[in-house]
Amino acid sequence: MADLLLDVQGLDTRFNTQQGVVHAVNSISFGLKEGETLGVVGESGCGKSVTVLSLMRLIPTPPGKIVAGTAKFFGQDLLKMTNEEIRFVRGSQISMVFQDPMTSLNPVLTIGQQLEEPLMLHVGMNRKQALQRSAELLELVGIPKAKDRLGDYPHQFSGGMRQRVMIAMALSCSPQILIADEPTTALDVTIQAQIIELVKRLRDELGMAIIWITHDLGVIAGLADRVLVMYGGYIIEEAPVKELYANPRHPYTLGLIGSLPRVDEKEHTRLASIDGLPPILYEIPKSCPFAPRCKYAVERCWKENPALEPVGVDQEHRIACWVDTKTGRERR
Repeated sequence: MADLLLDVQGLDTRFNTQQGVVHAVNSISFGLKEGETLGVVGESGCGKSVTVLSLMRLIPTPPGKIVAGTAKFFGQDLLKMTNEEIRFVRGSQISMVFQDPMTSLNPVLTIGQQLEEPLMLHVGMNRKQALQRSAELLELVGIPKAKDRLGDYPHQFSGGMRQRVMIAMALSCSPQILIADEPTTALDVTIQAQIIELVKRLRDELGMAIIWITHDLGVIAGLADRVLVMYGGYIIEEAPVKELYANPRHPYTLGLIGSLPRVDEKEHTRLASIDGLPPILYEIPKSCPFAPRCKYAVERCWKENPALEPVGVDQEHRIACWVDTKTGRERR
């Protein structure tokens, strides 16, 4: 589509291991519109982080390798860019906030030095300008006495403050896309809420698009416009956020939502669980990867891997499933 800021088609990423080739991401296709917040959810190992690391060309090679696909950003394919070209895009046009801010920040450099570097490299500021802008960025993300904290080192900040620094660094060059890879996982719930509210405010003020990766469906409910649900290296459901929560159609999505405690229930009900273990994809599955754990599975599920297709009349709601979970019968 012409109005997409980022258009990913057929992304395949694999890892060579001693046990065999792991097919971590398989034929992933999705788009991101300007100003949109896209949530990517799924359990650990489903391919969420590998997908965005592939787009940023941060997959360690070897053992990892992007074997197929395109990722068009302003008409240019991120996967075909030279190392010099992709280095210019990282930070200045597409920024990323990683899961653990303690390991993402350099422990031997001050916060000020780490904030100044992208401003001098990508924006062309001198040291004095970069120092002033760094203080403004820290104020923007809610760090008190920002100017005085520029000379501090990462260990002198709490976990929540370090994550705010990472967000400030990601926003320093006014990127068109912010990728957040489970940025609140290691934080307590109060700090999580503060970080999420901060990102929502900055998104509205700056107009940037966001890809937010998480395993927490509760976070996505109040943040995203659209959601991708991943399982076993595949997208298995895609829908606008309200539609996904009101009308989940894939058995895996039903299990994820059923595992969340609800505050609007009049009677206590037991939380759902998904039996079994996620697949280790040493081979591309010929059957549905979720079939061994699915209570709706029919004979066709074991013979053919379903494609991601629209469900009903809503073209924006797509699932990769052979079964209509509302009736339990095979879809036609």
